[in-house]
Amino acid sequence: MKKLLTLAFLTLLHCTASATDINKIAATADEVSPVLNGQMIPDATLYDLDDKPVSLKSLVSQQPTVLIFYRGGWCPYCSAQLAGLKQVEQQIMALGYQLIAISPDSPAKLKDTAFETDFKVKLYSDKNFEVSSEFGIGFFLADKTAKRYRNKMGIEFVTLDGTSKVALPVPAVYIADTEGLVHFNYVNPNFRVRISPELLYQAAKTLAL
Repeated sequence: MKKLLTLAFLTLLHCTASATDINKIAATADEVSPVLNGQMIPDATLYDLDDKPVSLKSLVSQQPTVLIFYRGGWCPYCSAQLAGLKQVEQQIMALGYQLIAISPDSPAKLKDTAFETDFKVKLYSDKNFEVSSEFGIGFFLADKTAKRYRNKMGIEFVTLDGTSKVALPVPAVYIADTEGLVHFNYVNPNFRVRISPELLYQAAKTLAL
């Protein structure tokens, strides 16, 4: 019975990974290969607060977009970053941008976050890790770290060699036009260092897409 349960668990994890090309997930945060300025954002599926699938390119085509990738509501650095965005969100939106924040958190968790904080930023779930992997900012946590935090954060996959790994996105910010062309990116493997709200506003103001 135990073997059957283990097999079912691994099958479930494999199904989660099937929506994502795990070959695009880096071995470490320092080895990510993110989408860069001058490149097009990939088309991939996000989920809104009601767990309905949404095309990222469809969202971006509506108006110039600031995309914020963060690790999850459990991360104090991410929470501080989102709180800081409240200082400039109205100014950025006045320039004609929409702000979209993306994390591996489930739609249910995001709904709680949205209710508690009253963000103008639109929250979307990358629950299958498809968007993070296509952007080239996904990476596998070290086993020691994953063991400490498993079931608390990230998305779990079964790798090609059959081992279980937890993946997270490197925190990143992108500014893209309605065609999906990237004009600005900030990607830092050090999750403790985030772009300041003022710098983000100045970048958005300079571009004024």
